[in-house]
Amino acid sequence: MSFEFAGKRVGSLSVNFIRLITGVFLLSIFTYFMRGKFFPTDASVHAWIWLSLSGLVGYGIGDLLLFEAFVVVGARISMLVMSSVPIFTAIISLLFLGEQMTGIEISGMMLTIVGIVIVIWGRNSNKNSKKNKKYLLGILLAFGGSLGQAVGLILSKYGMQDYNAFAASQIRGFTGIVFFTVFFLFFGKWLNLKKSITNFKTMVGINIGAISGPFLGVSLSLLAVQNTKAGIASTIMAIVPLLIIPPAIIIFKEKVNFREVVGAILAVSGVMLFFI
Repeated sequence: MSFEFAGKRVGSLSVNFIRLITGVFLLSIFTYFMRGKFFPTDASVHAWIWLSLSGLVGYGIGDLLLFEAFVVVGARISMLVMSSVPIFTAIISLLFLGEQMTGIEISGMMLTIVGIVIVIWGRNSNKNSKKNKKYLLGILLAFGGSLGQAVGLILSKYGMQDYNAFAASQIRGFTGIVFFTVFFLFFGKWLNLKKSITNFKTMVGINIGAISGPFLGVSLSLLAVQNTKAGIASTIMAIVPLLIIPPAIIIFKEKVNFREVVGAILAVSGVMLFFI
């Protein structure tokens, strides 16, 4: 929600770039005190290769799409669509890592998808074709972000193995910074970046998001996939659609209808099936 606030003010590209720099800086300070290393110099070549690919796909392409979805349809709907991450993650982990899913786990993931469909199907009944197209674009962007996150998780688990999760986040973050640096150079977006840095309210939003996202959230998610199945970890992380409803109503004054609440509850109920 912090990223949605900042992205609507200065655009998703600038928000993405700044939050990665802030997040990696915080990670570097943390790992210095925790591990005695400011940079992940002890990572193997295997870790650098696969975690860098993970950062390119997850932090780069995936988040590029997701953050634009934040601007187009908002964080609440975007994160609901992101509940599809477990589906993509489970399928890819089956093919790439050979991780098997039980019938109950598959049922849980399908219930999550049902919850997503209930919310997004027919939600935008406005006859204005431009608004309908914008809504569809936002949904597609969010699904693109979902796929990027899923692939990024799998690549992270394969590359990280027993390596420190916070240091692994650093490597992913470095790759993301390189990706956006090249992107800004190619498209000449440096002026927008300058405007973002000089906007106090925008920087507050970005920094709050950077602390809860690249620094804490992503690192803890890597710890999760390191210690359990990637499909299960990503499904537990999919409870965001339910958690985001109260602040969406209070902070952004969004009108949430009954169908959307039911859809979010079903999506989270899919998580519960993993523990039966």
